[in-house]
Order: sequence, then structure tokens, then C-alpha cells
Amino acid sequence: MFWLACEDIRKESNLEIVEEKARIIYEDFISILSPREVSLDSRVREIINSNMIEPTPHIFDEAQLQIYTLMHRDSYPRFLNSKLYKDMIEEMKNGQS
Repeated sequence: MFWLACEDIRKESNLEIVEEKARIIYEDFISILSPREVSLDSRVREIINSNMIEPTPHIFDEAQLQIYTLMHRDSYPRFLNSKLYKDMIEEMKNGQS
């Protein structure tokens, strides 16, 4: 969800809409009060906080890269080794027989 929201805001050229989308993304994924808070280091979080004064379509680029790296190195490999993934692959193989 965070990834898609970042892709969406990056395509926006209307600065009023960028400002609104940035606020929503911040509240949904960056705020420490959000139940859907993404894992970001303090440096990236501080950059976002200071850029929220005048957000641009690229305000979340560093955060998005950090989340991508986390998914690539940790979440995705764990998913590939999970029972859920292995069961799904097995079901697909059985369905093609």
C-alpha cells in the first residue's frame, strides 16, 4: 500500500493535490501513531518531516527506496521460504496436472 501510494504521488503535478496526498501518506504510513507505520530509520523520517512544509511529488522517494531494500533483503526471501508460498506453489502445480 505504501509503495503504491508513493508511485501515485510521484505522477502528480498539481501541487495542491501533492500536498493532500503527502498528508494522507504521512498519516497512514509515516506517523508513529499509525497502525500501518512503515519501518524507516530516523534520518529518512526527519527528512520527510522537514519536507512536509512544502511537499513535492518526490517527498517519499528515500522512504520508498528504504522499504524496497527491506523487502528485497528480508521480507521477500522470508515469504519465498514460508509455508504459505510453498503451499500455493504446490496447489498451482497440482492444478496444472
